Amino acid sequence: MSHNKETHVFQTEVKQLLKLMIHALYSNKEIFLRELISNSSDALDKLRFEMVSNDALSEGERDLVIQLDFDKEAKTITLRDNGIGMTRDEVIENIGTIANSGTKKFLEKMTGDQAKDSHLIGQFGVGFYSAFIVADKVTLRTRKAGTAADQGVEWVSAGDGEFTLETIEKAQKGTEIVLHLKDEMDEFLTDYRLKNIVTTYSDHINFPIQMLEEVSVAADNDEAEGEGEGEDKQTVTEKQWKQINKATAIWTQPKSSLNDEDYNNFYQTISHDFEKPMSVMHNKVEGTLEYISLLYIPSKAPFDLYDRDRRYGLKLYVKRVFIMDDAEHLMPAYLRFVRGVIDSNDLPLNVSREILQSNQVVDKIRSASVKRVLDQLAKLSKADDQTDYETFWDQFGQVLKEGLIEDYANREKLAKLMRFATTHTGDKAQRVSLDDYVSRMKESQEAIYFIVADKHTAALGSPHLEAFRKKGIEVLLLSDRIDEWLVAHLTEFDAKPLKSITQGDIKEFAEDEASLSDDEKKQRTDLVEKVKAALGDQVEEVKMTTRLTESPACIVAQEGGITPHMAKLMEQMGQAMPKIKPVLELNPDHALVKKLASLEDESKLKDWSLFLFEQAQLAEGDQLASPADFIKRVNNLLSSAQ
Repeated sequence: MSHNKETHVFQTEVKQLLKLMIHALYSNKEIFLRELISNSSDALDKLRFEMVSNDALSEGERDLVIQLDFDKEAKTITLRDNGIGMTRDEVIENIGTIANSGTKKFLEKMTGDQAKDSHLIGQFGVGFYSAFIVADKVTLRTRKAGTAADQGVEWVSAGDGEFTLETIEKAQKGTEIVLHLKDEMDEFLTDYRLKNIVTTYSDHINFPIQMLEEVSVAADNDEAEGEGEGEDKQTVTEKQWKQINKATAIWTQPKSSLNDEDYNNFYQTISHDFEKPMSVMHNKVEGTLEYISLLYIPSKAPFDLYDRDRRYGLKLYVKRVFIMDDAEHLMPAYLRFVRGVIDSNDLPLNVSREILQSNQVVDKIRSASVKRVLDQLAKLSKADDQTDYETFWDQFGQVLKEGLIEDYANREKLAKLMRFATTHTGDKAQRVSLDDYVSRMKESQEAIYFIVADKHTAALGSPHLEAFRKKGIEVLLLSDRIDEWLVAHLTEFDAKPLKSITQGDIKEFAEDEASLSDDEKKQRTDLVEKVKAALGDQVEEVKMTTRLTESPACIVAQEGGITPHMAKLMEQMGQAMPKIKPVLELNPDHALVKKLASLEDESKLKDWSLFLFEQAQLAEGDQLASPADFIKRVNNLLSSAQ
């Protein structure tokens, strides 16, 4: 009996995803089975967890299994599980739509380059949709555990933009998927091929995966009737379900029994990534606390790395029972790229998010896990071959920087892991550690100097660097969006303060006033007062500087005040900021400043003062109050110049 048949249209993003995925993943087409088995495993995990508090959901089935079958004549592959199953609404929600704000970002990143796109799709986790890589029609039948047999749901689609939904009778809970293979996909209609995919990608799935195998069994009495007493008993061949995977949780196995391939395959199963991980950390802790952790550092960043709310890197198990896969309490946000499993013997099976939030066991596991990851990164950062760490920094460096703001306890370790571009190389791709910087500091140098700008080129071209270059003092060039917050929290390293070259005075360049004649001092004081009067309340202060060698002027923030760059970032985030009046510093040796000192005409003095001020603002990457007025002023000054 069936009823209530409806036709639905796929969400636009699903249509795009299906189209792109089918073409981009053609060379990795066998991963459809890995993805579907992974979904079945999740469904069994969820049921096992629910059964802890409601045994009736088992519906009399003690064994939780995944079964795989194929039919050569019908050209179908069938995968079924007796897991949690889905209701009609859940089918629509899980298969008809992609309820993920990052999907559009993911689709925008698609390039049309098959190699790059297949990697992106792998990170996204193609899940159910991977069925359409090999099938031109997919039939899914499912029933939620605990619902009546007549509450089954059948979903059918050819992947062409729409699907049908029908309410059906389904005696067994769980989900069955039938793939109607495309003509060119006959390679998957053999025992050998399917078993090979399972043992390659899904050997350590924590549930038995079964296939039908022909076995010889003794014939029953009827079949053996008429045989003589001395003759051999007859046997017949029949098909039985046989387990084809190890079905042992890989993390429970001794490290000595596992190889790189085992670890890599399990990583790819839980991460949906095609790449091998960069690092593996497998630890069994015994004593007052008992838990196992199997943690991975990926080689490539997922497309939604900067979505701090998307937390699915770690799977939490209690006594081998899956609890949740977004255990944010086990790893801080700045390590959200870490993938893996933590299995505790000390937490209750009915653990909730509220319990996790204030649990000493969880706090200790988290602390130890963070230490393990940071120690592994420290090891990579000190290796003779820096290729792996450079790759890691390219992929995850900006996220790791968040740790300096969020994790005070590990600030020292994190500071040693930081990498920055500097004036030592000038190239953004060639970065140095703070230890490297300190080892090159001048004897008289009192601070670690840095400059923050919107872009690397803006930092590298800043007039503030002029005197530092002349004296051979290295400066960190910071241009990541998070860097302004980073230096607000990382105020010193190796007992040396971090100092912005755009804020306050620089002691190394302090001029000995005693070397100036009274006449020179007066000339400078007069000029500063005239320029200050000309600029009015646009500036907090005007002063002479020793930090410039080539430029006529620069903008400087007050010591300890909010920098213009920080104010701009805050405004972009929608936070209203009070107007910050900068300090204008003039280079007394520059020809334009000397010209300024010789001007008697008040109008010209004002125009030249504004020109120098706005030019300095532009050098800082600031937006001018009126670009049109600036251009007009420059044109007037140029046309009147003799």
